[in-house]
Amino acid sequence: MLENRNKKDKLKNFIKTKKVFGKVSLVITCVSVVLLASFKPIDPQDDQGTQRKLKTIVLDAGHGGHDSGAVGRQSKEKDIALQVALKLGKKIQKEFPGIKVVYTRTTDVYPKLYERPALANKHHADLFISIHCNSGGASSRRVKNSRGKYVTQRVLNTSAKGTETLVLGFSRTGDQDVAIRENASILMEENYKENYGGFDPKDPSTYIVFSLMKRRYREQSIKLASYMQDQFAGSNRTDRGVKEQSLAVLATAGMPAVLTEIGFISNPDEERFMMSSAGQESIVNDLFNAINTYRKSVEK
Repeated sequence: MLENRNKKDKLKNFIKTKKVFGKVSLVITCVSVVLLASFKPIDPQDDQGTQRKLKTIVLDAGHGGHDSGAVGRQSKEKDIALQVALKLGKKIQKEFPGIKVVYTRTTDVYPKLYERPALANKHHADLFISIHCNSGGASSRRVKNSRGKYVTQRVLNTSAKGTETLVLGFSRTGDQDVAIRENASILMEENYKENYGGFDPKDPSTYIVFSLMKRRYREQSIKLASYMQDQFAGSNRTDRGVKEQSLAVLATAGMPAVLTEIGFISNPDEERFMMSSAGQESIVNDLFNAINTYRKSVEK
C-alpha cells in the first residue's frame, strides 16, 4: 500500500513539473516570436557571408535624457558617451567621406533601446557601435554624520578598471551583470513589457531568449570587438576582453553590432581620463583604428 502511494506521489510531482516547464517554454516561445518579428536583417553581406564595402555606420551614445547611466564622482555616463560618439563620428567623416555616419542621438535625449537598432536597420547600416562607460557598482554603509545621526552612505567600488567590448550572446546567469545593468534602462520606458515582448531585465532567467535570436553576424561582431580591444591594449589600457552578453540594444541589429565599455566611471583615475580632451582623443583614435582595421579586413 505504501509503495503504491509513493508511486502516485511521484507521478503527481512529475505532472506538476511538466506543467511548470510547459508554461516556461510557452513564455520563452512567445517572447522569442515578438523579438524575432522586430529583427530585420539588412544583409550587408553576400551569400557566402563576406561583407562588402562599408557605407553606413551607426553610432549609439548610451543612455541619455532621464537615463544618466552609471554615475561617477564628477560625471555621468550619458554625457561622456555622447561626447565620444560625436568626436568619433566627426573623425570617421573626415577620414572617410564616403562613409555615412548616423547617430542615435546628438543631444541629451533618450531613444528607447529598441529604437536604436531599428534606426540602424532603417538606414541599412553596415556596423552598429554602442558606446558606454562601465561601473564597478556601489555598496551602502551606515555612517554617523556631523549631527551624530546615522545615515546611509553610497560607496563606489573604485578598484575596477579597464575596457571591454560586448557582442550579443548568451552566457551563464552569473556572468550577466553588465547586461542586467545596461538592460535596466528598459524599466524607464513606458509600455516596456509590450515593446520587448514581456522580457524582464530584472530576471536573468529570461535572458535565454536572446540566445534564440538570429546570430548571422556573430563572427563579424567578434572580429570588430577584438580589434577594439587590441587597440585599447595598445594604448596601455587594461584589457578585460571580448564578452558575450544578452543585450537588448544589440538583439535586433541586422548587421555586425558591438557595445564597447570605454572605461570605469566609478574609478576616479579612469573617470578623469574619460572626461579629459586627451583621454577622449585617445579613445576615439582607438575606436577609429579598430573600425579601419575591420574595414580593411572585409573590403580586401
